[in-house]
Amino acid sequence: MRLGALCRGLLLPLLVAVSGTAVTMAADAGAAAPREEYEQVPMPAGFKVVVADFEGPVFADERGRTLYDWPTHQLRNGPAGELKGKPHCDDTHYTKTAGLMSPYPPGLLLPETDKRPTCAALWPPVIAPEGASPIGKWTVVQRADGRRQWAYDGFALYTSALDHEEGDVNGGTKRKTHGDSPADREPVAPPSLLPPQFAIAEQTTGRLLVTSQGASVYALANERPDNLLCDAGCAKEWKPVSAPAFAQAKGAFSVLEREPGIKQWAFRGEPLYTRVGEEREHSLEGSDVPGWHNVYTQRAPPPPADFTVQESPGGLVLADSRGRTVYIYHCGDDALDQLACDYPGASQVYRFAVCGGGDPARCRQTFPYVLATPGVKSASRVWSVLAIDPNTGHLAQPGQADSVNVWAFRQRPVFTCALDSQPGDLRADGWGEFNGYRNGFKAFWLRDDFTDNAG
Repeated sequence: MRLGALCRGLLLPLLVAVSGTAVTMAADAGAAAPREEYEQVPMPAGFKVVVADFEGPVFADERGRTLYDWPTHQLRNGPAGELKGKPHCDDTHYTKTAGLMSPYPPGLLLPETDKRPTCAALWPPVIAPEGASPIGKWTVVQRADGRRQWAYDGFALYTSALDHEEGDVNGGTKRKTHGDSPADREPVAPPSLLPPQFAIAEQTTGRLLVTSQGASVYALANERPDNLLCDAGCAKEWKPVSAPAFAQAKGAFSVLEREPGIKQWAFRGEPLYTRVGEEREHSLEGSDVPGWHNVYTQRAPPPPADFTVQESPGGLVLADSRGRTVYIYHCGDDALDQLACDYPGASQVYRFAVCGGGDPARCRQTFPYVLATPGVKSASRVWSVLAIDPNTGHLAQPGQADSVNVWAFRQRPVFTCALDSQPGDLRADGWGEFNGYRNGFKAFWLRDDFTDNAG
């Protein structure tokens, strides 16, 4: 059932060819998928909105670099991040842990301190020019070094050294973080163009449309406002999303009159429903019912042709061409600046420790990279091929003879696990510290009906 649901509702518009439990995916050759619309808000000169492939609309500077903030996150032993109006990401060179991530005490020496960058080196502050004035939610805050920095909704703004081209959002994500995760940075965005009854839930498959209470929104195939297929009997299981009497069309949202005096919302020409009795927030289960599918404001780009989708005991996972589950590595160190350590430019000491006991060779055997087939292309910058030095885990030097070309998701290499012996195995999901959220590996979930891993 889940595999059919995926084909109908999760990864369309992809071309899906089913062979056993594998699903081979390639980009749709037709028109580009719709992009999410956003509210037009006032902005200072030099800023714009870019609709990114994975994160939807985000604010960017004049060069197209995504803007991020660093709101306070409560960690196990205290808060990390920034308060409104109080930026502190600077050129301080931290060499010891802060003790925010129990059970580790403060004062432990960080790895490779001579190579560890400062916060401001990885997160350049967005400096306001002389005479800059507040507009809308945009304000100017004072840094400790005396410089003036742009802020949005009170939080200081930064760009990321991991973003290289317009539309890159590699520095952070708007998806929810878990309690044991580091204090991640988040891209800053304008409000989505939604009526008040709706919200968006971040998923690996795209930006899922839900009600403001978190209930998933569904549509029935081939139903249009002038051709309603869900009759009174159908509406006992599928509740039309009612529009207030005064509701007006907004962007891709329109209003239809279902019955005299009874209005219903539609999105991109599809009447909208919730599923009666569905208790789980952001559920994908309704898409198991033939003809019904979840609704997205914007779908995630398809993975390259080197990947498949597999049915696992916990749900649907992304896998390599042989059906082996794909894992994403997560890492954030415990310094006050909470720098990420999950990309090739960071110290690989943490990863070598958790996957190979400190031995890089053993790590390569236990968690091998997903190698890129020569000639296979990505449909977006979300997926890319990196040349990696397999001995160090860092980017290879130009022309390096023993380099390997590996697939990366948001500039972070992806892996399989040698312990998985057949398609759908998940022996390494949660491998590492605190179920893989702090320093470890998580399966690349596309759908999980039990623990909400796909968020």
